[in-house]
Amino acid sequence: MREISRISRRRLLGAGVGAAAALGVAGLAGCSTKGQDKKGGSGPGKGGDAGGADATAKPTQDDGRLIGDGSTADTGKQPHQPDAPVPLEPGQTPPQFVIFSWDGAGEVGNGLFPRFLELAKNHDAAMTFFLSGIYLLPESKKDLYRPPNNRVGASDIGYLTDDHVKQTLKYVRQAWLDGHEIGTHFNGHFCGGSGSVANWTPADWQNEIDQAIGFVTKWKTHSGWTDLDPLPFDYTKELVGGRTPCLLGQDNLLPTAKRLGWRYDASSPGGRQTWPVKRGGVWDLPLQAVPFPGHSFEVLSMDYNMLANQSKNSTKGMPSRYDGWRKQATEAYLGGFNRAYESNRAPFYIGNHFEQWNGGIYMDAVEEALKGMAGKKDVRLVSFRQFCDWLDVQDPKILAKLRTLEVGQSPAGGWNAFLRPTA
Repeated sequence: MREISRISRRRLLGAGVGAAAALGVAGLAGCSTKGQDKKGGSGPGKGGDAGGADATAKPTQDDGRLIGDGSTADTGKQPHQPDAPVPLEPGQTPPQFVIFSWDGAGEVGNGLFPRFLELAKNHDAAMTFFLSGIYLLPESKKDLYRPPNNRVGASDIGYLTDDHVKQTLKYVRQAWLDGHEIGTHFNGHFCGGSGSVANWTPADWQNEIDQAIGFVTKWKTHSGWTDLDPLPFDYTKELVGGRTPCLLGQDNLLPTAKRLGWRYDASSPGGRQTWPVKRGGVWDLPLQAVPFPGHSFEVLSMDYNMLANQSKNSTKGMPSRYDGWRKQATEAYLGGFNRAYESNRAPFYIGNHFEQWNGGIYMDAVEEALKGMAGKKDVRLVSFRQFCDWLDVQDPKILAKLRTLEVGQSPAGGWNAFLRPTA
């Protein structure tokens, strides 16, 4: 793979592996930082109703079949799902799929989770929220977490306050009711040393996944908050994919993911804007290299990778440059989108964190990019799960032909000719 950044590969992988320790910033490598209490974003609001249900429409014990200790409930079919996908017709132009995803998916008082739920609702978008299991585990019960190859209760992203756990529960409920996917970002986010996820075995991944599911499905037992409403879904059925910490460890995760019946994995680093393939029987949906304005190299389609190239891993550096960096990040996302939209129509994946890094400029960039994509002809803003639904009903020969198109390559003779069956 050709170089896509001037920083080291280790730092580029959405991780900043050495940066968290050097800067002393909890959560730098993946999820919402513990203890952030500054208000930001737009809050839940009302907005349009194109994409979801009212946040107050939470399931109660009478609204569905409670599961286990009542932390989750089977409330039936998920609301606000698209029509059942159908195969492309001969000669039909493929849709331009865009998947926005969020690592960690914890609300820590900065208003970012509700801000983007509202943005999605206003633009008829579905997203994927990769929930870190320990974000539903009170810190007082951290010894219940036994991470592979790390000490009991360890976590490189810390734990949320009780109030932030409750807020996270609230917005995870709303996200599912609004039609979004709840995936997993696993738990402790270990990126360095002997306990790194890069060194985990398939059995270690099974252990970690079992614990992540346990924290989501037994949060009432662990917290004692029996008066709160359950999450409105059966997580053992809902969970069909995830993204590993730091984009590390995919090779040993895939056998476990396949055995569990997962449909995709979004952990592979350094992907290209081409149509996806399966690895080990699981759809491989990686972050992608996109044009980086003002540079000859490309950057991965994730907020942290923009930061790593702009402020050299500093999360609060050079405020005088924020406006320029915000514009550059926005144009990078839109550049990647337009390159695919105007050529091979490869799906476009964008990864994010609910963080106010560098004054929140990456959150602004993601919002402006989404607004610049929404509403265009053939564009579908979907979750990873919904995209897999579409992939799985397509003619394998059509998908194979789509994979022959390189980055930025338009179909010879146009889509009608390119996807017409040969005699």
